[in-house]
Amino acid sequence: MKRPVTSGAETTNPAAPSVPPASTDSTADPALAPAAAPAAGLDGIPRQRPLAVERVHVAVASTESAPAAAENAPATTGSARPLPARLRGVRPWRLFPTPTGTPFTFGYAVVLAVTSLIAEYADPDLVDRVLQASSTDVAHLAQSPVRVLVASALWVAGGLTSAYVIAFLLVLTALERRIGGWRTAGVFLLGHGLATLATEIPVGLSVLAGHLPESSLHRYDYGISFGVATSVGALAGLLGPWLRWTVLVVFGWMVIGDLIAFTDPMTNWGHTMALAIGVATWPLLRRVSSRTTTGTRETPRTARACP
Repeated sequence: MKRPVTSGAETTNPAAPSVPPASTDSTADPALAPAAAPAAGLDGIPRQRPLAVERVHVAVASTESAPAAAENAPATTGSARPLPARLRGVRPWRLFPTPTGTPFTFGYAVVLAVTSLIAEYADPDLVDRVLQASSTDVAHLAQSPVRVLVASALWVAGGLTSAYVIAFLLVLTALERRIGGWRTAGVFLLGHGLATLATEIPVGLSVLAGHLPESSLHRYDYGISFGVATSVGALAGLLGPWLRWTVLVVFGWMVIGDLIAFTDPMTNWGHTMALAIGVATWPLLRRVSSRTTTGTRETPRTARACP
């Protein structure tokens, strides 16, 4: 019997299973087609790995090398450089009062803005009577000292254009962020009250001695300048050495310059004494500030950082 003629593949490996031919349908979706089985190789020769596995290894290697390539790549000319660490925490809006971060300073600033607008646009006769009733002169201090001390601190001498308004916003905001709202109010009122009494009592004694006319008992005396000067002196004690002495020298030079000019001696002496009162609060405020920052006591609600 004659044997049938076979191909070379069949005679080499007669036990190899027959593989069905691939579909030649051009409409089949390549994404849905099953992965082709690897072709059978010769006996004793290892088969090639599937192409899909090689693609996975190549993708992983390229992903791992991408960060290193990005680090080693030279920076472009227009790329943004990160800010230094000490500049990242600088938030300029914290220089001014906010309702949540510094409620005392913010509320007080709103009141001063309203009273300043009233003094600017209301009837002059009405404003004159209100200011006279709020004046901390000798006559009013002798009758109702607490009322006039509080009322006189609700007005700004010179209106919103006064330099003490800017000093009020910056200084009391910084002070309240360090020691809290209640303590800031105490420092402000302490300087306002003591400096007022220290300047008005000598006036009353001079009138009794006959050195000043009786009209000096009814002179206008109102404003926030004594409280601001005390707050400047108190805040300087909580700053670093260089900034502390810079603030004291600059503000002290302004106060002494006004005193030398001798335009309003009583008020100028009051500013000098108010600054000294603020400096005298350093030991107490430093202990309060250290307890607040180190956490040995509960941080005051009004001393929390502004969000």
